[in-house]
Amino acid sequence: MEGLLVEARLLTEVIRISRNVPKGILKQAKASSLPVTIRIGKGGVTEQVVVELREQLGKRGLVKLKANRGLLSNSEERSACFDSLAQDSDSVLVHSIGNVAVFWLS
Repeated sequence: MEGLLVEARLLTEVIRISRNVPKGILKQAKASSLPVTIRIGKGGVTEQVVVELREQLGKRGLVKLKANRGLLSNSEERSACFDSLAQDSDSVLVHSIGNVAVFWLS
């Protein structure tokens, strides 16, 4: 997966943007109008989160997910979690900033 993502560091936030995503999808992913439809709570990433992500991707194609603050304490943990979710759901991690990530079913 190396070379597929561009990272930019802003203060303490890391913004990750996939290179292999159409510009229209990337624009939708960055839009603030895209609602968060999945939240990762204190239980962490469970099989139910992965199942829900797959289901929503099948219906919507583009899904915004947010992890509760403090659950994933640093950018490395967030990156690993979001990459794992993308792999488990057979989707593409389009965009992530802080504890929010957008996935796309290509």
